[in-house]
Amino acid sequence: MPALFNKVTLIGIGLIGSSIARVIKRDKIARHLVAVAKSKKTIDSVLKLGIADSVTLDLSEAVNDADMVMLCSPLGTYKKIVREIGPNLKRGCILTDVGSVKGCVFEDIEIEKLLGVNLVPAHPVAGTEYSGPEAGFVELFEGRWCVITPDKTASKDSVEKICKLWEAAGSNVEIMDPNHHDQIMAMTSHLPHLISYTIVGTATDLEKSLVSEVVKYSAGGFRDFTRVAASDPTMWGDIMIKNKEAVLEILQRFNEDLTALQRAIRWDEYDLIHDFFSKTRKIRKEVIQAKQEKMYD
Repeated sequence: MPALFNKVTLIGIGLIGSSIARVIKRDKIARHLVAVAKSKKTIDSVLKLGIADSVTLDLSEAVNDADMVMLCSPLGTYKKIVREIGPNLKRGCILTDVGSVKGCVFEDIEIEKLLGVNLVPAHPVAGTEYSGPEAGFVELFEGRWCVITPDKTASKDSVEKICKLWEAAGSNVEIMDPNHHDQIMAMTSHLPHLISYTIVGTATDLEKSLVSEVVKYSAGGFRDFTRVAASDPTMWGDIMIKNKEAVLEILQRFNEDLTALQRAIRWDEYDLIHDFFSKTRKIRKEVIQAKQEKMYD
């Protein structure tokens, strides 16, 4: 397809940023792709990988005359970044992101102060536990969902272009209310990560002799939990704080279910335990049938 943009700027070139950069380069979605990195080491890696036309440490320079700017950095960095780049964003520019929480984007990016800029947040529901530009790969988004939560003032054309970008990446695109998105992600992504970190934390607090045995004999369950808990702590710390209301609500429901299960185990209520496990097993089968079991966000 013809190029959607003349110039695209990616701020942050980790797993997600470098993966979408590979898609943009593969499909010639932009005539010029700029990546903003935090260090010279990352710049060298990006240049070596050939996934951007130019790389810089200078935010203002990077966004100058860009048709689309995509924030691929942790959620906690958005407010500071947008304050810095705001004066350099041209009228008609599309400002988008890849964050796992969407309500906070509208709070941290004061779109009314960015005259003529189209705010079209997005969340590609895909990922691995690895980070950095070397961790990215062009197939990351294939068959995954990408949720778009456009600002009501964004032009129809800007929304269509962001949809086309993620469709080119192989994603199934859906437009959604940002608060509804955050409630869903609290259950499907944020709570599982919180539980994962907690379980691994519990293991590390065991007696030293037990910890070594846990690591030695870790099989399916504990091994999978440690994989998720290997995710970027900065990113996930931001996610928990930025989506605190939805996460706390879901966490309360989880605690209630866990208390009920604890009571059933204490009183040998086999039928109740069996029914609970059967119900959850059914959900797991539906996840597999929906082809959403291979990677996570």
